[in-house]
Amino acid sequence: MIITTAGRTNEAMKEKAKKIAEQLGAEYISRNKRSVGMIQKQVPEDCIVVGKERLELFPIGESKPFFFHPSSAMFRVKRLLKGEGDPFLQAAVLKEGSSILDCTLGLASDSITASYAAGSKGKVTGLEGNKYLSFLVANGLRQWDSGLDSMNQAMKRIMVESSMALPYLKKLPPDSYDVVYFDPMFEEKILESEGIKALRNFAVYEDLSEEVIFHAKRAARKRVVLKDHFKSSRFDRYGFKVIERKSSKFHFGVIEK
Repeated sequence: MIITTAGRTNEAMKEKAKKIAEQLGAEYISRNKRSVGMIQKQVPEDCIVVGKERLELFPIGESKPFFFHPSSAMFRVKRLLKGEGDPFLQAAVLKEGSSILDCTLGLASDSITASYAAGSKGKVTGLEGNKYLSFLVANGLRQWDSGLDSMNQAMKRIMVESSMALPYLKKLPPDSYDVVYFDPMFEEKILESEGIKALRNFAVYEDLSEEVIFHAKRAARKRVVLKDHFKSSRFDRYGFKVIERKSSKFHFGVIEK
């Protein structure tokens, strides 16, 4: 990984880029009016570009960058503001003051929605196995302006941890969170989305297992929730009670403590 600045830069952005490079153990390269493509021809590595308003990840060989955006959380939070419901919040029984561990953070759409519902007294932690995606999403959650103060605050409250689910769960004391949540469909969905297919090489795959579910149940105070395709065998395999959604391709499964 290499780190550089946007085309129009200043000393403050250069210093920021250097600090990010040091933090990620990456190499800082001065932009010097070159395109990202030109830099990557000389140094054939993935590149994070530090701009004034956001970070952009240019995987090697790709012309379109990946950058954080709140995805479906925007319209989901707007629905909640109108007094409408959200299937994920209903399945997880999340409310003000709830705590949740999102073991498949992705672009944090579910975590943002959960953080909004849980409020300032709640706790939301999201796990992302790739340290670069973890950094970009964490940075995006702090900097993205949704135009809604309540949503901006919800994003900033989310704690992002660069870790796979199993080692993180194994370190947790019993009953650490009200809810432990998995959405293994995230990998399929995000890689189908236009503009971010380049993340294929960054996705860290970790399927559910008996050991993961065992530690999830131990770490959960109230329930473990799984979002998966309606035909998924994981629901029966790990003992989830299915909440069927007739008009949707995915269902939620719940293990109550």
